[in-house]
Amino acid sequence: MTIDRKTLRWNGWGPTRQENPLPNDASQWAWIQETLGMSRLPSTPAKSLENISLPVCNLSNATLKRLRDIVGDEQVCTDDYERAFHARGKSYHDLIYLRAGHLAMAPDAVVYPRNADEVLAIVTLASEENIALIPYGGGSSVVGGVNAVGKVLAGAIITLDTTLMTRVIQIDKMAMTARIEAGIYGPALEAALQAHGVTLGHYPQSFEYSTLGGWIAARGAGQQSNRYGKAEKWLVSAMLATPKGFWTTEDTPASAAGPNLNQLVAGSEGTLGVICEATVKIHELPERKDYRGYLFKNFAQGIEAARRINHADIPVAMVRLSDAPETHFFQAFSSSSSSSGLKAKLQRAYLKWKGLDEAPCLMLIGHEGDKKTVIWAQERTAIICEGLGALALGTGAGRKWYHGRFSSPYSRDPLMDRGIGIDTLETSTRWSNIVKLREAVVTAIEKAMAANMPEDTARGIVMAHLSHSYPDGASLYFTFVFPRQLEREVEQWAAIKRAASDAIIANRGTISHHHGVGLDHAAWLPEEKGEIGFNVLKALKNELDPKAVMNPGKLLG
Repeated sequence: MTIDRKTLRWNGWGPTRQENPLPNDASQWAWIQETLGMSRLPSTPAKSLENISLPVCNLSNATLKRLRDIVGDEQVCTDDYERAFHARGKSYHDLIYLRAGHLAMAPDAVVYPRNADEVLAIVTLASEENIALIPYGGGSSVVGGVNAVGKVLAGAIITLDTTLMTRVIQIDKMAMTARIEAGIYGPALEAALQAHGVTLGHYPQSFEYSTLGGWIAARGAGQQSNRYGKAEKWLVSAMLATPKGFWTTEDTPASAAGPNLNQLVAGSEGTLGVICEATVKIHELPERKDYRGYLFKNFAQGIEAARRINHADIPVAMVRLSDAPETHFFQAFSSSSSSSGLKAKLQRAYLKWKGLDEAPCLMLIGHEGDKKTVIWAQERTAIICEGLGALALGTGAGRKWYHGRFSSPYSRDPLMDRGIGIDTLETSTRWSNIVKLREAVVTAIEKAMAANMPEDTARGIVMAHLSHSYPDGASLYFTFVFPRQLEREVEQWAAIKRAASDAIIANRGTISHHHGVGLDHAAWLPEEKGEIGFNVLKALKNELDPKAVMNPGKLLG
């Protein structure tokens, strides 16, 4: 089972018929306008596809015939909707172009193979004819990872969409692994596994509209990565179709036969070949799930709690800590118009009495597993959090987050309809550097936003949270909301992105913890990898893809 492309937005997130997830409460929009210092909320709707012209197809009739001979007539698409849908990913940067109808960059054809043999035949064709080939799963990349970039200006481009490849080939409960085709979407994958009492446990925010192959290609992280691991941890083996033929990585439980080549596939972003199928680690379905909240006096105390939880080897599924601006923004934005009532006043008075009224930070902790282990782990984390002065909020905050954990992307379209931009970026660093790195990145984003505002009174908001943690450090995820400079939107975004990325590298963070590199981060990768490491990656690319047809421009620039 897959998702019909025509039911999805080609220039936004989710279904075409998706309702506005934001409240139609005028007071809340007035609050956003006031918070961002905007004199008005302009109407900035997206252009309809009917009013947009796409470039002429650059593929010859002979090439189109070869493609149809491989997959059949119906699986080769050259219509405007398919080409527009596959032109870019889902970043704010991408949506600036898509919503404005700027589709100079679009694939000449979109091809839907149904099995690995067809994938290899398409890869071989692209290499023989020196045509750029873009592997595409759910298309949820937010770093330009699936953008239709040719080898040369106006060069021919084929996008290979894997989403007809959805089989769960084998479930091995003795080894607790599953072999699965790479084009399967998250919900279908979990439904198939859970029918057998097992789970992969990989739930990124894009879960509803992203695929197994994409998770591996970008070294993705699910929200419960503390328990189930990032993609490079649960990947056992992969089969890729490359210009040199099929490449299957080793699948033994452990080996000293040289470096583990799975680590070259995870994070390869379609530049080496197309991931056709993967063997992954699976787990028994958890008997119990427990998600609850704690309120800390400041971000540093919450960081210390997260560090202690990791060092105590407590089997948590998730530790998520919002800084004070994020805690305040989402509390204020989700509050009803009755927030000034008696209940709210009593809550504020209680928080003041507890010393949590100045810059409180919300931590959400999730536990999954057998009943006995979950109870023990919850008690242990409670001792650590409350020992550091946190206020226990119970399970209400955890349940609210859990049930809405995939909803944030749906808010971006209605915000953009009103002249408001919202973007995210992420990194990771060691525990001793987290507070410093957060401050540096927040300051860089704030300064860049202030220098690129549409009016003197306008201002942006920067929020951050810790969302994935390890014994030696954790990730930081930043969200920034800002009034758009409608006459220079790309330049505004680029200035903010450049300032944030420079600050990350200068302050010992990674340019990406789980979004990948794509086009947007490629300029910073050589400095992070170093000259020798970067040359090793280039040599691998040259070996597997000597004509450089696989996803040009991504990862290695």
